[in-house]
Parts: sequence; C-alpha cells; structure tokens
Amino acid sequence: MIKKIGIMGGSFDPVHTGHLLIAERVSESLGLDKVLFIPAARQPFKDEGAFAEFNDRLAMVCLAISDNEFFEGSDIEGQREGKSYSIDTVKELLKIYPEGTEFYFIVGADSLAELDKWKKADKLFKLCSFAAVGRPGFKEKKVAERIKFLEDNFGADIKYIESPRLNISSTDIREKIKSGSSVKYMTPDCVVKYIEEKGLYGCKKEPFPEGKAIKRRLRTELKESRYIHTLGVAETSAELAKIFGEDEKKAYIAGLLHDCAKNFDREKTFALCEKYGVELDEVLKSQPDLIHPFLGSAVAKYEYGIEDSDILNAIKYHTTGRADMSSLEIIVYLADMIEPNRTPYEGLDKIRKLAYYDLKSAIAEALNQTIYFNRGKKDRAIHPLSLEAYEFYKKTKQEEQI
Repeated sequence: MIKKIGIMGGSFDPVHTGHLLIAERVSESLGLDKVLFIPAARQPFKDEGAFAEFNDRLAMVCLAISDNEFFEGSDIEGQREGKSYSIDTVKELLKIYPEGTEFYFIVGADSLAELDKWKKADKLFKLCSFAAVGRPGFKEKKVAERIKFLEDNFGADIKYIESPRLNISSTDIREKIKSGSSVKYMTPDCVVKYIEEKGLYGCKKEPFPEGKAIKRRLRTELKESRYIHTLGVAETSAELAKIFGEDEKKAYIAGLLHDCAKNFDREKTFALCEKYGVELDEVLKSQPDLIHPFLGSAVAKYEYGIEDSDILNAIKYHTTGRADMSSLEIIVYLADMIEPNRTPYEGLDKIRKLAYYDLKSAIAEALNQTIYFNRGKKDRAIHPLSLEAYEFYKKTKQEEQI
C-alpha cells in the first residue's frame, strides 16, 4: 500500500540527470513509495512560456524514468487551464490517493527563501511536507534558520536532504542543442533521441550519417562561434545544392569541413602544410589567414578520409575562389558568405538574394564585394586565384548580357 509520495515539480524543459539524481536521493532518504514527476503546464513565476509543448515535456519525463518502478509521470497539471499552482495540484492529489497518504514536495534548498510567497502557502504547509535538497555544505546555517522560521511561523514540516549537485540545467541543455553541441550524459539517451526525432529546441536531425562523426571532432577543434558558423554553412550548402540539382550530401560534407583547419595556431598550421605538402605562395605567406582552405582540403583528405575531389576542391577554393568553378565550389563559397549566423555586412542581402536563383550572378557579385573589401578597405594583397575568378565571372556576365 502506498503511504509516502514525493512530488517532483518543474518545467522539465527538458528533464535532465540532475532531476533524476535528486528524486532518487530524496526517495531513498525518506523511504518514499513513489515519486511523481509533474511537469508544469505554465509556471506562475515565469513570464515566458515553456520552450517545448506540455505533451513533449511529459513524454520526455516518462521516457527518462521508464526504468525506475518507483518513479511515475503525471499529467495532472496539463489537464487544468491557467497557471500551475502547487496548492491546486496537492489538493487534487489528496482526492486521488487514499486518506492518510503523506506527500513530500521536493524543492531545492534555495527555494526556501520564496516558499512562503507561494499561493496559499499557509494552507499548502498544512497539506504536505517538504523535502529541501541542497548540496553538501550548502549555506547550512542559513538553510537551518530559514527552515526554523517556516516551521515556527507557518507550521511547516521541512526535511533537509543533502544530495550531490550536478552542474546541469535545462537552459544549458537547450543552448547546447541549439548550437549543435553534445548533451550526452546531461539527459538520458532516450530523451536525446526524442528531442532529435521531434526537432525540439532548434535541434536538426543529422541528414547524413557521415556528418555525425565529423561534427563530433569539429566540436573539439573549433571555437564555439566557428562551429556554429560551420553548421550554418553546411545546412546552407545542402539547401542550395537541392535548389540547383547538385549533390546535397557532397555540399553538406564540404560545408562541414570548409573551416576544419581554421582554428589551428600558426605553428601547427605551418607544420601541417609541410607534412601534407601544401605549397604556400607569397600571398599566403604574407596572409596566414588565407592558408586554412588549402590546408583544410589536405586535412579533410588525410585526417577525415575524404577522397571525393569535388568536396576537396570546394573546401580548397571556398575563400579565394578560382576561374570556372564547379557548381559545388560556388555553392560552398556562397554558403560561407550568406549562412544565417553571419554578422551582417554591406552587400549581404544582395548576395543572399542572388544565391537562391542565379549562382553565377551571385558568385560574380560576391567576388566583386570581396575584392573591393580587401583591396579598398583593408589594403590587402588579393590572391591571384581571386583575381582570375573575378575576371572570369565578370567576362561571363558581360557575355550573357550581349
């Protein structure tokens, strides 16, 4: 017979390992017969709505606790309209479970400071006990003082329970998913799979199996901002390839690897150039930032196992361009300039619009702007390949207008 039930409330947007650890520790400490995980439909102390729908959050909770017979997911707050108040939830639970059932509302020890401000807190304290969870050494004196205050002034029954505090938050998980970073071990694999299948929190399903291993390595070698840019280039490349009838997989892989050598320090850059036989002309020697596409093509070949010459050339010429580029080379060049995460610059909108209906006009405009920017504004030497590309596409455009 069930006599003691824990109430684990929250947005669970998404549920994570920290939630599960706390519930397990409280259940063990208090000898609970069951812990109810109750996602809030809409929390009263949060102005913004949840990032995932209630049914998705409940589904993720149920998946996460499916291997624990003492944990149970509840849709009790999803059945009510309006904001989710704890007093209403506890009243409903008292009607559902037999008389004499004891309820323990599980909260973080830091929540004790606001507990008396909850709706009808005085009545809530009479209906259930509380389990306040804190990490070892967590402001123990202040917590004890706060518990005594609530017990003396409201008749509250509060059990303080120590639990290891994992540095995991739902906010951090959502941000990592949005940026394409791994959340493995932060939330159960079944939850990660659900997020991927549903496309929650900006998650995009991996379109090609090869991309998963490439992305795992790139996360460790690129700065966060560069990695986000890389994902944008890969997705934009695949999008353009689809529009213009090119190979989407090649475009995606080339986009992923276009900056694979971008964040190497100078010493490593020159060492790898020597190792892989990447020849450096005078412009590249004077502007090391231009080396990464040429080196990147070699790294893609020798370290990532890419053998397709179309992909390798798209990586190699994505910065300088060259005369008579293949459609794939043009696509990756343009995707690098127009992907959604690009910081706005003069002429971006024009190139972006052209890219989606005329590749040659777009590359001509892109080369024109690149040369103007580097020569006119930065006073940099222009690589011969860029000049050749510029002249080639300027002439092509003129011939088309005749």
